[in-house]
Amino acid sequence: MNGVNIRKLRKQKRMSLGQLADNSGVSKSYISYIERGLQTNPSLSVLEKMAQALDVELIYLIEVLNAPEEEEYPTSI
Repeated sequence: MNGVNIRKLRKQKRMSLGQLADNSGVSKSYISYIERGLQTNPSLSVLEKMAQALDVELIYLIEVLNAPEEEEYPTSI
């Protein structure tokens, strides 16, 4: 699982960590743990909330997490 990719996607969407937390209902610290690779097994419920806040499909977010580190991702599908 590559949380760095979540951070890159969030930044491409021009969203701060706080904005993602507010829009998803997931705590800033938990999102930070995911992005830094300290939390490697977030629940589908958490990922679904984050996907909705990032305006992407859940499956897309899962693919981003499991992909090797990329420079950019399409911001929507």
